[in-house]
Amino acid sequence: MLVGGGHGHNLLADTSCRVQRLVRRHNSTTTNNNICKSRRQGNRRSSAACSVQATATDESLRRWQERSGQHTITPGTQTGLEITGGRQLSGEVGVSGAKNSALALFAGALIAGGPVKLRNVPVELKDVIRMADVLRDIGLDVEVGVDGPKTVVIVPPPKSHLNPAPNEKLVSALRASFFVIGPLLARCGEAVVPLPGGCDIGARPVDLHLRGLAALGADVRLEAGAAVASAPRGLVGARIYMDYPSVGATETLIMAACVADGETVIENAAQEPEVVDLANLLNACGARVRGAGSARICVTGVPPSKLTGCEHTVIPDRIEAGTLLAAGAITHSTVSLSPVVPGHLAAVIAKLHAVGCRVTCADSGNPADPFAMTPTRLTLHPASRLRATDVKTLPYPGFPTDMQAQFTALLTQCEGASTVHETVFENRMKHVRELQRMGAQIKIHGADVATVSGHDARAASTADKEDGAPGELVVVSGIGPNARQALQGALVRASDLRAGAALILAALAAEGTTTLASMAQVDRGYESLDLKLLSLGADVRRVEAVE
Repeated sequence: MLVGGGHGHNLLADTSCRVQRLVRRHNSTTTNNNICKSRRQGNRRSSAACSVQATATDESLRRWQERSGQHTITPGTQTGLEITGGRQLSGEVGVSGAKNSALALFAGALIAGGPVKLRNVPVELKDVIRMADVLRDIGLDVEVGVDGPKTVVIVPPPKSHLNPAPNEKLVSALRASFFVIGPLLARCGEAVVPLPGGCDIGARPVDLHLRGLAALGADVRLEAGAAVASAPRGLVGARIYMDYPSVGATETLIMAACVADGETVIENAAQEPEVVDLANLLNACGARVRGAGSARICVTGVPPSKLTGCEHTVIPDRIEAGTLLAAGAITHSTVSLSPVVPGHLAAVIAKLHAVGCRVTCADSGNPADPFAMTPTRLTLHPASRLRATDVKTLPYPGFPTDMQAQFTALLTQCEGASTVHETVFENRMKHVRELQRMGAQIKIHGADVATVSGHDARAASTADKEDGAPGELVVVSGIGPNARQALQGALVRASDLRAGAALILAALAAEGTTTLASMAQVDRGYESLDLKLLSLGADVRRVEAVE
């Protein structure tokens, strides 16, 4: 399959042979001694991590056991979560560094000309552990806890010691690992990166990444389940218009353009805070990126020799913060959290206000400033009666798709009928079936009945439909004016990361005990979410996973 325009169709005749040589070189036991040493170190670190899935789970389990005094689960055992609802929350909790930002920053370290020290990294997360293993396989040295428990130091090796064909098993387990294709291509002149994995939330094609790289002068194609890119003469700046403001593609192209010859202009770029965070790190290393956070980003390439290392602090996780605010709202509780950048959560805060809650700056008591870009401490003040509202997911600064599932859970406790319109990803409504198991009154309607709202009698129930599609409407029938919709505890399963968070929120408001069969998805992207809820007064405990 050929992708991209212009240069993307002019593949060199020997591309396949070069790909095979790269793969053979990657697997060969006669590889350069320095690379072998680096890989042995990386393998030892991977082994020390045991199963990456067990590592994050074990750490959360250890900390939960210390906090709760219970030691009934053997480390290494896959765990679920048992939640008894009806408890009011109170207190203050910390917000971890942003997972989605940290993963892109790890890839950005490939471009750096020296060591990159990252602070506020959510090092317990399985996705972060996996990304570190991908970098080690490429040849970088990754050390955790060198200068504090949340600090990671990444040291890129000389170009000759880089492996441009990372291991398929490592890359296929984590979608964000595909981001390395941009910096690898820029530094090595070639890259063979397997197609990525990640949450089961539908097709998230990499064509925008590959078309952009082709526009920068690379020869690109898909071959045997991998993206193959070659630019033996280097990349050249170009004007790129993106059909959709993809965060991952924007980040990939920014990294590749940092050392391209000339200026690159990316139009219709993603504006998410994680893109800005990556640009700030690259600029601290000597890159020249302007306009991050807007729809038009300009990157002036610099020689690799001009780039240096840097120190950088990962931004707070806006999705974790939004989830914790929603936990306060669904339990009618006052909770505070920090650090939070209010401007990163403007759409979420607006919807919390719409359902009747107030979000204030904890120190001043004033309403949270939706334009403030300085980390602060926020407090959620619950509504006495939650009101229905409509939610439509959009690229930033619109309502984030990563908060859609959590708000669907919250809307089950609002008076009246709400609609949830998912426009970013298809197949992201699997949590609806699990919420229905708990007693939620939710109907899914395809795009052909997008005009349906509330309790319109024309809306035939499609509750049996499990998968969604972009443009899909979900109608959530909330509570009556005199009684709450009684969610009931049940055994539920998380289809993806945010679905798991939504089910935990629903369980906090449900009657009885809910068991989330496995925490594997949640542990991928939330750092000790159960412990944070426990510290706020929730009745939660780790249990052995349910098959």
